[in-house]
Amino acid sequence: MTATAGRLTGVSMINEAGVSVPGVMTPDDTVWKPSVPLGYGRSYTLMVNAEGTDGRPVTRTSSFSTLTPRNQTRASLNTTAGTPIREGGIYGIGTVVVAHFDEPMSDRAAAERRLKVTTSPPVEGSWYWLDDQNVHWRPREYFATGTVVTAEANIYGAPLGNGLYGQEDSRVTFTIGDAHVSIADDATKQVKVYENGVLVRTMPTSMGMGGTETIGGQSFSFWTQRGVYSVLDKANPVIMDSSTYGLPINSRLGYRETINYATRISTDGIYLHQLDSTVWAQGNTNVSHGCLNLNGDNAKWFYEFSQPGDIVEVRNTGGEPLQVWQNGDWSVPWDRWLAGSALR
Repeated sequence: MTATAGRLTGVSMINEAGVSVPGVMTPDDTVWKPSVPLGYGRSYTLMVNAEGTDGRPVTRTSSFSTLTPRNQTRASLNTTAGTPIREGGIYGIGTVVVAHFDEPMSDRAAAERRLKVTTSPPVEGSWYWLDDQNVHWRPREYFATGTVVTAEANIYGAPLGNGLYGQEDSRVTFTIGDAHVSIADDATKQVKVYENGVLVRTMPTSMGMGGTETIGGQSFSFWTQRGVYSVLDKANPVIMDSSTYGLPINSRLGYRETINYATRISTDGIYLHQLDSTVWAQGNTNVSHGCLNLNGDNAKWFYEFSQPGDIVEVRNTGGEPLQVWQNGDWSVPWDRWLAGSALR
């Protein structure tokens, strides 16, 4: 409500149930607006008292209704593991913010305009659409330790294309922890782990045995794909079952095992984990299906050391490079990342 001449002396708004809607007036008494979002599909009555430039009082009453959307969507602010970012949580320097919409976005640009990431100190960053429901945000370079990051999806009341409206706003703030970077090099079959630039542990490993096989008409690759991963999550123990990605347990290369101290780095099941049966190969021979096998002491240490968003870089392996959908956000060159925004 705006007074174009004179001033407002009192404004009240009630909904159809008679409940008052709080609002705020500008210091010059010319503009009043609700201080809370109005609901969809609701009716409101506005009662205004004003005073003209000649000092004469004026009273007006009007009613209106808000639209009822054909469809609505929520936006969750997640990690690349698909889990919600924890308010006040500590995350690694390679953390990627994922805005997940529970409905497909027909107008990606409209949706992206409602998304925001701010950091202290400021960093350069951009959004990248993985598909119609998931858009990722990362900085150009790894975050610095101590950076405070706030992600927002300000979509409530916003038209997002094809009759779709935002259902509610989302916001979360987190902090970047110590810089953890691990380099797994197939040339040496060692994993070197750095904390804030200092080498703190070297771990022999056995990675993917390499090659591909066709089983039951489906092709399977047994390489550890080269590229820049980040820590997704961890479990102790985890059940590893080859049938979950189509490789029958009763086939020559099938398996179902309980694995301890498993730190996951890809969406399709690559872990750094304990496997005592391959200790003989760790540091000299690749025998795994793709995971990075470690001995018990190293697997436990890495499990306890890791936080979501830590960087794990795999070098000098064969096979195809890591893809963005596999948690390879940091393997995407910056110019291609920028091209993934709907606003460029």
